[in-house]
Amino acid sequence: MSTQYLLIKANKSVLSPSSQEAPVQVLVNKQTGRIEQVGASVTCSEVQVEELVLADDQVLMPGIVDAHVHLNEPGRTEWEGFETGTKAAAAGGITTVIDMPLNAIPPTTTPENLDIKLAAAKGQLHVDVGFWGGVVPDNSKQLKALMERGVRGFKCFLIESGVDEFPCVNEAEVRAAMDEMIGSDKVLLFHAEMDCGTCGAGHKEEKEEKKELDPRTYDAFLQSRPQKLETDAIDMVIRLTREYMEKGTPVKTHIVHLSAADALPAIRAAKKDNVPMTVETCFHYLNFASENIQDGATHFKCCPPIREDDNRAQLWAALLDGTIDYVVSDHSPCTADLKKLDAGDFMGAWGGIASVQFGLHILWTAGRARGVTLQKIAHWLAKVPAERTQLAHRKGEIRVGNDADFVIWRPESTWTVDVKDIHFKNKLSPYIGTTFHGVVDRTVVRGQTVFERATDNLFAAEPLGQPLLQ
Repeated sequence: MSTQYLLIKANKSVLSPSSQEAPVQVLVNKQTGRIEQVGASVTCSEVQVEELVLADDQVLMPGIVDAHVHLNEPGRTEWEGFETGTKAAAAGGITTVIDMPLNAIPPTTTPENLDIKLAAAKGQLHVDVGFWGGVVPDNSKQLKALMERGVRGFKCFLIESGVDEFPCVNEAEVRAAMDEMIGSDKVLLFHAEMDCGTCGAGHKEEKEEKKELDPRTYDAFLQSRPQKLETDAIDMVIRLTREYMEKGTPVKTHIVHLSAADALPAIRAAKKDNVPMTVETCFHYLNFASENIQDGATHFKCCPPIREDDNRAQLWAALLDGTIDYVVSDHSPCTADLKKLDAGDFMGAWGGIASVQFGLHILWTAGRARGVTLQKIAHWLAKVPAERTQLAHRKGEIRVGNDADFVIWRPESTWTVDVKDIHFKNKLSPYIGTTFHGVVDRTVVRGQTVFERATDNLFAAEPLGQPLLQ
């Protein structure tokens, strides 16, 4: 007979970014999936209570919300899928992912396409999954219906996306989308690179030199995606967001996967003026530096690119001072052949880094030397992304009434990434062989264990995740 209640007893917990590490007891109603009591001790009159007592080196924290994941189903399930992608998320302490509108076929640009995606997801989700809609040319009149159906917001590209079914939009098309979003709580996300036609091009001699760059070198790729692509795009986003705010018709906007530190002064100025814009960066931009990427190592390619060590330091400073709001994986895998590792061709390879399973470990390992606390981890990986995706009423903190979403992990333990431990579909990742601090022992979604390291099967026998449309 299954028990209705779960009582977790932890000597160490961080319930939210504002809470100190302390012992705690948490009572969960497994039928509703919600937290009923939180305190130094709790009372439960029910006889049937499952107790989970954590070891002294384990810490109880809110489940992670990764707001930028490409699950690619249906249509490109050879790249990733709902089952494998959400299993990898669960193994990384993630309890909620928000699926991008591409690279699935069809993309999530109409209510009918959302229905197709939901049908594909049925019975496959190991964690809870929300959905971003997409803005493409000529679909602005679909946006209200998608909002009513429960998408968390919309993503658009200001430069070609790399897949034909999701073309980029121009300023007029962005305005059309923003007009449809006035008065809503949804957010418009921007892949903020914009080809201005002259970016990266200088004197004739410089152009000729660039043509001669070896496509096997990372420098060739880096020069093809200069910071100006990002700064020009972000300047436009700020201008439009400010304009709509000053007209009294504000629309929330968001910059995905910020790579260019040159954009930080403009972002800081906009935030100082209370322009309703937020910014994310990715684990790989905080972890890697272009100087260390070897020729032909195309599994490091992503767009926008990993930049220099000094750029990385500036991104860290912006994250620590609040200019950057939170961190995501931008898990964007593909099949190994599309990475063109045999040729080592950076210019021809698919741009995307597979990492959904490793975000907590990357940020904690890299952050320890920078004074990052567990409270900061809870802020960047749980509370703020839950707020940005309109899920703060149920996700992001351990408090009464919220979903019982937890990660139970050992921050002081270490492990080394082996291919056999990777649960996403295509095992090509720049993190293989990396030793991380932080071992995830258990992931709990709405009171149900979806991943447990100590068991043979690792994952729940049946997928327990749900689509998030409320």
